[in-house]
Amino acid sequence: MPSLPSPAQPATITIAPLEVRSASLAEQAYERLRQLILDRQISAGSPLQEARLAEDLRISRTPMREALVRLAGEGLLVRRDARSYAVRALGTKEYFDCMRAREVIECEAIALAVGKITDAEIQTLEADIQALHDGEHSEIEHFHLDDRFHLLIANASGNVVFPRLVEELRVNARLFRLHSPLHRQRENHDEHGAIVEALRARDPERAREAMRAHLRSLQEDVRRALIE
Repeated sequence: MPSLPSPAQPATITIAPLEVRSASLAEQAYERLRQLILDRQISAGSPLQEARLAEDLRISRTPMREALVRLAGEGLLVRRDARSYAVRALGTKEYFDCMRAREVIECEAIALAVGKITDAEIQTLEADIQALHDGEHSEIEHFHLDDRFHLLIANASGNVVFPRLVEELRVNARLFRLHSPLHRQRENHDEHGAIVEALRARDPERAREAMRAHLRSLQEDVRRALIE
């Protein structure tokens, strides 16, 4: 996969100032930047300068530094030099490693969820599928709905660790910049539908296979894109 260029100039983004509220300024800065990264509003490799970000958010450099250090600790940023970071770009191998880990965890999670998920939760999944299918959606909207779909199932498993692992793996995989969900919305609709049908049937093996087929389809889509 071609390496991404490293811009010479800091990322040009518009960030609204933070408001003082109950959450600390460091926490607010962390949440704002994390969402911008996950929504791909900041390109991988773009420099993020502590002083510039603090000025944009109208906060001091200390809470800004705390937020950047926290994001780096989570693997979303890498340090460029003493005063700047950059969004980490996920390599091809790490992407497929994340997806393989998702297979292991999410297939087990859905098998456990079959006996615990409520009819109301299944209806929520169906509503999310329909929302993704109807009309035009931005990449950000697609990611948010897809997050809710997969995390609802992980939470329904009853295993308190699975949701955290699924979220972490999804976040890491989102740093892989080759793949966008928008060109495969029909595939996602059909695959998510098969997952929900298996949950409605209360069939753990069928649910496990539907989830595995979905995750492997995503990986195959990326493999084809790498070859082209």
